[in-house]
Amino acid sequence: MLTRRLSALLFSVLAVAVVAAAPRATQDPTGVSNDAGAVRHALNRLTFGPRPGDVERVQRLGLAEWIDQQLEPARPDDRTFAPRLPRAFPQTGPFDSPQQARRAARAAVDDLAAARLLRAVASERQLEEVLVDFWFNHFNVFAGKGRTAMYLPDYEREAIRPHVLGRFRDLLGATARHPAMLFYLDNWLSVDPAAIRRAEALRRPRSGQPPVAGGLHPSTGARGALSVVEGQASGRRRGLNENYARELLELHTLGVDGGYTQRDVVEVARAFTGWTIAPPAGPGFRFAPLAHDGGEKVVLGHTIAAGGAVQDGERVLDILAAHPSTARHIATKLARRFVSDDPPEALVARTAARFRETDGDLREVVRAIVMSPEFFAREAPQAKVKTPLEFVVSAVRAAGTDVPDTAVMARALRQLGMPLYMCAPPTGYDDTAETWVTSGGLVTRINLARQLAGSQAALVATPEFQRR
Repeated sequence: MLTRRLSALLFSVLAVAVVAAAPRATQDPTGVSNDAGAVRHALNRLTFGPRPGDVERVQRLGLAEWIDQQLEPARPDDRTFAPRLPRAFPQTGPFDSPQQARRAARAAVDDLAAARLLRAVASERQLEEVLVDFWFNHFNVFAGKGRTAMYLPDYEREAIRPHVLGRFRDLLGATARHPAMLFYLDNWLSVDPAAIRRAEALRRPRSGQPPVAGGLHPSTGARGALSVVEGQASGRRRGLNENYARELLELHTLGVDGGYTQRDVVEVARAFTGWTIAPPAGPGFRFAPLAHDGGEKVVLGHTIAAGGAVQDGERVLDILAAHPSTARHIATKLARRFVSDDPPEALVARTAARFRETDGDLREVVRAIVMSPEFFAREAPQAKVKTPLEFVVSAVRAAGTDVPDTAVMARALRQLGMPLYMCAPPTGYDDTAETWVTSGGLVTRINLARQLAGSQAALVATPEFQRR
């Protein structure tokens, strides 16, 4: 009860504190006001917070031009910034001991978190960094699960980052094929149940012919394929795994109310059998034909003919990326991130329509939101509370720190309940005020302000700074 009362009081204080800074509403959907309030609001939503002098710099350039530059990440000059991302794929094994494997995994996650925080603080391509955070969270994988941590640097660098302002279908496909996702949601273990029976049959020698090493008769020519089927299932439950199929439908594309059934989940899982990791301890995607269910499948009313292979999964991704429910689900999540926890229906509808019109061009989808009247509405600055990541990074940026201590920042995120890459559920971290506005969380934020913001600690500790 006390927590609820404190939260309600905080919301009341925040609402009063930010009214004076609210930007004027923009009447023309294609026009953007250049007054200080509008610029400050855009910097709070499209970056990890303004640095000293940013409002004036953007005003000189023009807010509309600045937004255009942010939507084209190659345009902002980032030559003075060294991102420090790992340049080589981290060691994935074999390791001499479990302890060595754990140390290597921890180092990979720590290095990646440091690089993410450095980019968030110092990169001029701020909207790109905000969207990397958004899309990693959308396609979340948990560093604490087995080998997932070793795959994370490549996952963020190759599957997420290049596609945040590209086509949704390309982003969807890149995550679906990546070992981080295949391992995290167990699809690398998913095998057509009939494949297990076929493997057992192939291991039985024909009459009059002796078995070879491992039990395979030379005439089968299938030793490698069978090792994939049996190796995947070794020590684990054999057969079809629905984990990835379910999250693909519920979280990544259609949404929980997107119109799919349990039968669709099963059919999608069948389509992705044989999508695995090769070599088993390595970084690459591999399709194992003998593990695949090649029968006919029906997904959301679309028939996928029998006899297919890896293209069965690709066809499912095509169907889902083009589905109207996917357009609405993505539009809702992006509008929630950039506008309000409860985004206006009119904005969601227009954004979903833009998604469909552009074949999922995410640059145009984001543009439709950030150039909308709803984005610049008078009540917009009151509608979002900073997540711990946004609070920590914006505090450092407000202080004008050139070279942040990322270890201190990472420790602060752990104290606030949002350590990078450590969200266990596939839902990712929440983006709404209800999750983060608690009495304990607010006290921790105030205490951390002094560590993170130096001379700007008084500003960072104010209630209005909690808003973005």
